Amino acid sequence: MDSTLALQALAAIIAEDDLRDRFLALTGYDGDTIRARAGSADMAQAVADFLGGHEPDLMRVAAQLGVPPEKLLGRRP
Repeated sequence: MDSTLALQALAAIIAEDDLRDRFLALTGYDGDTIRARAGSADMAQAVADFLGGHEPDLMRVAAQLGVPPEKLLGRRP
């Protein structure tokens, strides 16, 4: 996933309490870590892994961003 899309997906995750709480719990990241690493390749991979691990979240964020779900996983639609 490109860095711009990863940042958009991260913003969508952080904006929703249930998604944010699960993302933080599963990744072990905190607010400082997210701010420091938001544009990094490992954060983009963490976002893709998070969304790929639960299809309803993937579909929800894809719909919010208006992109095919495959793009959020780093695949071509």
